Amino acid sequence: MKERTLSKSCKFEGKGLHTGVYSHMTVSPAESGTGIVFVRTDLGETIPALAENVSSTARCTLISKGDASVSTIEHLMSAFTGLGIDNAIVEIDNGEVPILDGSARFYAKAFAEAGVVEQDAERKYFDIPETVEIKDEKSGSWVRIEPAGHLSYDITVDFNSRVLGVQTAHWDETEDYASQIAVCRTFVFFHEVQFLASQGLVKGGDVDNAIVVVEHPVDDATIAHMAELFNQPKLSVTPEGYLSNLVLNFPDECGRHKLLDLIGDIRLAGGYLRAHISAYKPGHTINTNAAKAVQKLI
Repeated sequence: MKERTLSKSCKFEGKGLHTGVYSHMTVSPAESGTGIVFVRTDLGETIPALAENVSSTARCTLISKGDASVSTIEHLMSAFTGLGIDNAIVEIDNGEVPILDGSARFYAKAFAEAGVVEQDAERKYFDIPETVEIKDEKSGSWVRIEPAGHLSYDITVDFNSRVLGVQTAHWDETEDYASQIAVCRTFVFFHEVQFLASQGLVKGGDVDNAIVVVEHPVDDATIAHMAELFNQPKLSVTPEGYLSNLVLNFPDECGRHKLLDLIGDIRLAGGYLRAHISAYKPGHTINTNAAKAVQKLI
C-alpha cells in the first residue's frame, strides 16, 4: 500500500475542552515521509506527533517541544489513522485542538470530503518483533500489542458504573471508521464535571460535546446549577442515567470513544503497526506508554 495524504487543506476552529481557548487549525497535505507534524503558528514552533514528545496525559494527550505544546490531539490523531492518512501538517494558533462535538466526526467528514490521495512512496508498516505489554498494577489497566498480519484493536472497559457497566469495542482497517468509531463522543461523569468545574477545568465543555453520565442521585438544584454552567435553560436525567443533553449514537458509545482515544494515542508510535492491540481499561497514560514501548522496539 502507498502512503497517503490529503488532496487539499481542511480548516477547523473552535474552543478547547479543557482550556476554553479558541483556536484556528488548518490540516494540510504533506510530502511522503513527513508523518504527522503540528506547527504552533503563533510561536513558530514545530512538534512532531510522536510518543517521545508526550509531556502530559492529564485527561488528554499533550505533546511538547521547547516552550511550545499542543493538547487534546488524540481525536485528530485517531481520525488520521481511521482515514488512512500517513502525512499531514497541522497548523494551529493556540495550545489546544478544538473539541468540536467531542468526537472525531467532523475531522473524518472533512478529510473524506477533501479526498485522500496516494503518494509515490510505499507505506512502511511497523512489524512488532515480540509482544509488548504495559500494565498499571494500581488500576489493573493493561495494553497488549502482539505481532499480527494487519492492524486491529479490541478493548474492554470496566467503568465500575451501574449506568455504563462493562463495554467492549473492536476496530480494524476493514471496518468503516467514520460511521462506527469517529462519531463516538467523549464522556464524563456528573460528579467529575462538578469537581473539574470547581478546579477551573472543562472551560470549553458544553452540552454539545460531552456525554454526561449521572452515576449517583442528584437533586433538582444541582441539575439547575449544571444547566447554568452549560448555558442551557433546562436539563434533566434520563431513565438510563445520562444527562439529557444528547442522544447516544450507540448503547456502547462511551466504550467506543475509549477505543477512538486508543487508536489516536497508539498512532504516536510513528505510523501504522502490523499488530493486534488489545486493552483493558485503557487511558491516555497507559496508551502513550505503550506507544513509547513500541517506539523503542522499532
